Amino acid sequence: MRVLHVYKRFYPDRYGGVERMLHQLVASTERCGVRNTVLSIAMADPLVEDMPAGLRTLRLRQSFEIASTPFSLEAALRFRHLSRGFDLLHFHYPWPFGDLLALLRPARLPYVVTYHSDIVRQKRLESLYAPLRRGFLAGAASIVATSANYLATSSTLQALRHKTRVIPIGLDPAHYPPPESARLTHWRARLGSGFFLFVGVLRYYKGLHILLQANAGLDLPLVIVGAGPVEADLKRQAAALQLQNTVFLGALPEADKAALLHLSRALVFPSHLRSEAFGISLLEGALFGKPLVSSELGTGSSYINLDGITGIVVPPSDPAALKAALLRLATDDRLCARLGKQARERFMRRFTAERMSDGYLALYRSVLQDAPDQPAADPLEAT
Repeated sequence: MRVLHVYKRFYPDRYGGVERMLHQLVASTERCGVRNTVLSIAMADPLVEDMPAGLRTLRLRQSFEIASTPFSLEAALRFRHLSRGFDLLHFHYPWPFGDLLALLRPARLPYVVTYHSDIVRQKRLESLYAPLRRGFLAGAASIVATSANYLATSSTLQALRHKTRVIPIGLDPAHYPPPESARLTHWRARLGSGFFLFVGVLRYYKGLHILLQANAGLDLPLVIVGAGPVEADLKRQAAALQLQNTVFLGALPEADKAALLHLSRALVFPSHLRSEAFGISLLEGALFGKPLVSSELGTGSSYINLDGITGIVVPPSDPAALKAALLRLATDDRLCARLGKQARERFMRRFTAERMSDGYLALYRSVLQDAPDQPAADPLEAT
């Protein structure tokens, strides 16, 4: 089975949640005989240095970008030819240019869509784009929501409930080996242990400004891992609040993140807008047996983190509630241990890459049962 995944960015150009999910999905289904290729649009300056091995990718040139949406004339010209050698196309939404590419595929080639998020920020442009989106989603053989929570709260998905199934994102524990002793020693000497940890791209919807407000007056040890567009603003805010124990480490290799997860007290994920549709960092915290702190958004974050079971869930944009949650975990070792243990157990039951892979393999097979035969030649072999 040959599957072409289509998304706007992938390694080495981006390292956010969708890219991590794609990496896990590709790796886990490859072990079951699926031959995956990821088509994406290349950036002039790739951001990731330690690109995972074994990925089969096709990066096409970007022509221009509008509202965080990359466009590629090369992709438009070559997509029909490139897609002919595949049995199935797998689009990852949202990416409006990807919707256009779906129109250029061979007419009898089926496609599925993983619906990662509603379009939240660009409301005016979204209204202009809505007809294209409706046609794109209507043409999909099946749509995947990453949590039942998101399916229930997305008006777009509710209108397509008859063709939507839920397959949660999963991670492979083997991709997260025990931290090296030398790295643990390094970070323990620099930061100590028992700190609160955030891991992710520093974007507007991550709610880190709320986390900094919550920590004002407490000044609990807080480590922020990641880089992004609001980094400078957050550093200025931390300085204005006179937070002495907040450390910004920037983007780090996976091995260092694993060491920090091991040393941390809890994983804090204060995203406050629905642009945060799932929260892979929450999965990583659960995998490492850490209690989780997140906001109730009606999305997958509250499917991963169950209030009082795996961590604490607070209202969004509420610094006082977030402050109370941090203080509670900072002063109750038994609660931290219980929530962390239960977070790890829930991860192993529901959020492994193997479970995700099983769901997508069943989906692919059900779609291809009704699909016409596709050409055996793979045009990517000659590129």
